[in-house]
Amino acid sequence: MRIYTRRLPHDFKPEHSAETLALNYDTRQKSRFRATLASGDDIGVDLPRTGVLRGGAYVATETGEILQILAAEEALHQVTAAQPFDLLKAAYHLGNRHVPLMLTPEALYLEPDYVLAEMVRGLGLDVSEVEHPFEPESGAYAQHHHDNRLRPYHAHHAH
Repeated sequence: MRIYTRRLPHDFKPEHSAETLALNYDTRQKSRFRATLASGDDIGVDLPRTGVLRGGAYVATETGEILQILAAEEALHQVTAAQPFDLLKAAYHLGNRHVPLMLTPEALYLEPDYVLAEMVRGLGLDVSEVEHPFEPESGAYAQHHHDNRLRPYHAHHAH
């Protein structure tokens, strides 16, 4: 079994196309897990605890085999509003509850939570259930790279 033990730099560009593995947010937060590639190969990931694997990240084995991690579509609540300020208010109230929250210009995304959905509806916003990649904000003190934050959003809506 191949074991991926190294995170590659955020600006890494492979010389050849790499295998890909789509993972949900919960799995991408873990530093150790097993997975099965589309080829049927079982792999292991054993990384230093240095944060979430963002969609588009690359990891490598000690022998140089490269794997690109993608953000898988998963069941989420999508929050939309008629007015941008209403979306901003919803982000404020959800942020006060410290839930992982993905921000995009047109919508907020959070893991399904029917209590929070009712709260947001009570503020006059729309909440729907969708399948979408989840890349929540990493927090003001975390190191993140702005060029990757909306990548799943753009990839999902670009076609």
